[in-house]
Amino acid sequence: ANMKAWWALLVAVGCLLVCPSLASGATTVTSDHRSVLINGTRRLLVGGSIHYPRSTPSMWPGIMAKAKAGGLDFVEVYAFWNAHEPTPGVYDFTGRLDILAFLRAAQDAGLFVNMRIGPYVCAEWFYGGMPVWLRHTPGMVFRTDDK
Repeated sequence: ANMKAWWALLVAVGCLLVCPSLASGATTVTSDHRSVLINGTRRLLVGGSIHYPRSTPSMWPGIMAKAKAGGLDFVEVYAFWNAHEPTPGVYDFTGRLDILAFLRAAQDAGLFVNMRIGPYVCAEWFYGGMPVWLRHTPGMVFRTDDK
């Protein structure tokens, strides 16, 4: 139950921080049968993936500025569960794992964020982003086709 609450909080905070205008309520993002609409206007969004633990917080503003200058509208980012909860109930959101600071850097650059909360991370990341301690959880099965 605590993990579900943590992820819900992370998503809620992330949604509030994805873009300066979204945080103020000035932007509406919807979709129709054809495309994404931002403030009622169809948009083809261009994005790129950035993995916050692979850089330092001091690098994030520059990375975001370059992404924006390069024409990106959004950054795609995974939440790396195994990095944030290395042992059950012990959380780390400091330094390279300060996901809120990362989201603020995107916000400051005027970028939207596509937050991929997982749990699986398809980014050549150890154990697919799932904590190794899950292996010792009774009944836990990884990467199955449910047969």
